[in-house]
Amino acid sequence: MTNAALPDFSLPATAGTTVSLSALRGSKVVLYFYPKDNTPGCTNETKDFGALHAQFAAAGCKVFGISRDSLKSHENFKAKLELPFELISDAEEVACNVFGVIKMKNMYGKQVRGIERSTFVLAADGSVAREWRGVKVAGHAEEVLAVVQSL
Repeated sequence: MTNAALPDFSLPATAGTTVSLSALRGSKVVLYFYPKDNTPGCTNETKDFGALHAQFAAAGCKVFGISRDSLKSHENFKAKLELPFELISDAEEVACNVFGVIKMKNMYGKQVRGIERSTFVLAADGSVAREWRGVKVAGHAEEVLAVVQSL
């Protein structure tokens, strides 16, 4: 997917905002896809991005978390973790399909469709500068920050 032109989309996000790819051009952007609000791995990953937010901002980068959870769930998750960035609700899997993050996963012995934890760094021109799939949470936000700072 690297350097591919991405189709534009607009999705609802926390704080009553709408996020569209076209409006983000001109900034570096981190889009991290995670399976579900308030689950251990997703909470830790989101906290890590939150803790490094000032450094991402200093590097001229906007950060957004994306899952299929509702805006209400996202608002509660954002408030609980006191996040300094917005969470995007992708209930219809629009962004998930653009980035190809929906996978069949085993959950308690059953096959279920879900988001594979994935992160994408978009360059200011809107192209994908770097992607990670099947992300392990520990140290991931720091690795993403190092890539953003190198752009």
